[in-house]
Amino acid sequence: MKYVLVTGGVVSGLGKGVTASSIGVLLKACGLRVTSIKIDPYLNTDAGTMSPFEHGEVFVLDDGGEVDLDLGNYERFLDIKLTRDNNITTGKIYQSVIDKERRGDYLGKTVQVVPHITDAIQEWIERVAFIPVDGEEGPPDVCVIELGGTIGDIESMWFVEALGQFSYRVGPGNFCLIHVSLVPVLNVVGEQKTKPTQHSVRGLRGLGLTPNILACRSAKALDDNVKEKISQFCHVPAENIVTLYDVPNIWDVPLLLRDQKAHEAILKELNLLGVARKPDLLEWTTRTKLCDILHDPVRIAMVGKYTGLSDSYLSVLKALLHASVSCRRKLIIEWVPAGDLEDVTAIEAPDSHKAAWDLLKGADGILVPGGFGDRGVQGKILAAKYAREKKVPFLGICLGMQIAVIEFARSVLGMQDANSTEFDLDTLNPCVIFMPEGSKTHMGGTMRLGSRRTFFKVLDCKSAKLYGNAKFVDERHRHRYEVNPEMIAQFESAGLAFVGRDETDQRMEIVELHGHPYFVGVQFHPEFKSRPGKPSPLFLGLIAAACGQLDTALQNNGSGIKTLPNGMGNGKSTFKGYQNGSTFKPSNGSLHFNGIYSNGNGNGNSNENGNGVHL
Repeated sequence: MKYVLVTGGVVSGLGKGVTASSIGVLLKACGLRVTSIKIDPYLNTDAGTMSPFEHGEVFVLDDGGEVDLDLGNYERFLDIKLTRDNNITTGKIYQSVIDKERRGDYLGKTVQVVPHITDAIQEWIERVAFIPVDGEEGPPDVCVIELGGTIGDIESMWFVEALGQFSYRVGPGNFCLIHVSLVPVLNVVGEQKTKPTQHSVRGLRGLGLTPNILACRSAKALDDNVKEKISQFCHVPAENIVTLYDVPNIWDVPLLLRDQKAHEAILKELNLLGVARKPDLLEWTTRTKLCDILHDPVRIAMVGKYTGLSDSYLSVLKALLHASVSCRRKLIIEWVPAGDLEDVTAIEAPDSHKAAWDLLKGADGILVPGGFGDRGVQGKILAAKYAREKKVPFLGICLGMQIAVIEFARSVLGMQDANSTEFDLDTLNPCVIFMPEGSKTHMGGTMRLGSRRTFFKVLDCKSAKLYGNAKFVDERHRHRYEVNPEMIAQFESAGLAFVGRDETDQRMEIVELHGHPYFVGVQFHPEFKSRPGKPSPLFLGLIAAACGQLDTALQNNGSGIKTLPNGMGNGKSTFKGYQNGSTFKPSNGSLHFNGIYSNGNGNGNSNENGNGVHL
């Protein structure tokens, strides 16, 4: 097994996650099988209880693991399926060591950070690195490890010590350390300054780790003299110093690394030059170029309560991008704070209220993502009502689906107090109820999590056609509340069809509205399985409906739009479905998110993803 470790220095937010993902893409393009591990030094055992304002979105895996959003980058870039153990946290390590101590596994020894914590980290890495994640038999060839945080942080010291020991134990030729550092340009002097990188590398060496390759983040490519200076003072060959300069689209980063022959430097350090082939990135390059030339816009209103932090909806944004590229449209996100749509805002902040409604009414499609808590719920209900009445394409995810059901009950069935018991325990018309197996006292890992099967009860519906006329599909869940099964007959008699259900026929998974161009709600989170070359079928349906291509998408059974420029690939979706039971220039805002354009309300600069790498 070969290991590539990616660390970061100087400041956080340099794009270590994107760098690690791009290195994985490059190595995979060289014919190697790649897996990934993300190390997060926080004490939480997982990301499940963390606010999106703290750490961005919570990414959910097939096995129900609630993990860091960088694992979403790994899955999307490498088209792999990771496990909860691919995300290591301080909490997980300490918990495993304390459990061993309580069982007496240490035979009465004094349990200490060294060697017990550091040994546990190394054992975890070795165990997980051998787990296949690409659907093939046998262990992967290379494991890319990202160490979260910044070198010098006190909370990551034991990980640094463990990785130093690990690099010595696996030996030269099996371990390559890539250090991501910052080379800023001071406006006063206008030159690239190397001192922060020098100090960062010196600190790294002092902790027992020696970098083999430096990935320098800068606004522009490093000047030759600057590269030579870094090489001299950091003791790294000049050919092993690459520049990660600002690009408008993160799909460019693997190409950036390839053009600077980063793969050759990595393969040389891992003694794989004679094994690996020349990187084949034709499909990746074609998709990236296509994304760069799109100009016909499609505007999607994102109605949520975390619109000030776009990392909170990172996977949703990626899924929208994948679908928009497949439909040959430039995606423009209109961030609509749900609370600003509410009547109380019209009184307290009329300008914000008007601006929010103007954005909603100017959108080609509306998306209400998942969420928790009652803040902004009434605004989401108003957005769903507008989409239903005005026949605007709509997609509701998790809470977004529940919101659509509540709105329908109030407006169509006349149940004025219809609500979710999450928001009103005393409602006489509980459209959404707490799931019986859930916990009301413990938050972490107590939801309905991970991959669950959804069966199509109505085959002649938009969702089934978008999934390739599948009989059932597997999608990832994360929720505590569900649509009340006792009220389904009333809804369906009024035209709201629950076309997808679980194996018990009691859990509502997919809802569609009869007579509407595209009004779909899903209890699961389809965004987590969307890939650049394989967009989520339901996101593809939303984008296709928003730009007048839904009939074509349905005729193609969700395989994307076939009319392509310059002979480019058709972006066919090969989403896993089952049959018969078998198995850039912005037009109105700032450049934002991987070729997505925004009205500027989201900042997009959180959690290893900012500082010029537009994610």
